[in-house]
Amino acid sequence: MDIIVFLLAVIVSLVPSIFLYKWIQKKEKDEEYKKISKSAFIKGIIAIFPIILTSLIFNIIGVVSGLKGMNPILYQFYYKFIVLAFAEEIVKFLMFKKVLKKNQYKYSWYNLTILMIMVGLGFECIENVVFSIGTGVIEMFIKGISLGHAGYGFIMGWFYGKMQKTGKKKYGILSFIVPWLLHGFYDFGLSEELLALNDNFAIISVSLEVVSLILAFLIIRFVRKRRDTEIYTEPLTRTI
Repeated sequence: MDIIVFLLAVIVSLVPSIFLYKWIQKKEKDEEYKKISKSAFIKGIIAIFPIILTSLIFNIIGVVSGLKGMNPILYQFYYKFIVLAFAEEIVKFLMFKKVLKKNQYKYSWYNLTILMIMVGLGFECIENVVFSIGTGVIEMFIKGISLGHAGYGFIMGWFYGKMQKTGKKKYGILSFIVPWLLHGFYDFGLSEELLALNDNFAIISVSLEVVSLILAFLIIRFVRKRRDTEIYTEPLTRTI
């Protein structure tokens, strides 16, 4: 029975990500760019492995140093914001840059945004499989449809594209800071230690789950409406 529950949890968590990936690819007519998008998706899958290693190392350090036992709340804040959220957003961004470096293409603001979404979707697929272990079907369905990493990728790609379009570095800073903080607060809000302190802290993760759902809707709207906004589709003149 546990195996059946696990398989169902995996399926319901993966369907939204796979569906969005396929839907975006179907909307794209340029075969060369579709291959680049696929590469970004695969890079997102690869991105989770250094995070697993990093998480394991810092967990061991936390236990050996005694930091984890000294102040559980402070440790969770550090662990969720730095070891997980910060590291995950950095690795995904580096994978995104690797795709750009490897593939020469006349990228537009839209192209950059989609590639970062694709990296997020790839990362999300593997992460959801890991999270499905010991998690209920309903919980994984909610996590699946919220498309958190795709949403963070949307923000990162959109602001990064805006930086390339305008030449203003402040958008480059926002491209990392905004998804990192959203990601960090979401993970921290789910900490057992924080919820044990006060159940009301659950409002943090619930609110950010709603934000993720809104971002998923905005991704779909962005893809559907891109042709109506030339600023998103015209090739960038700046060096990426």
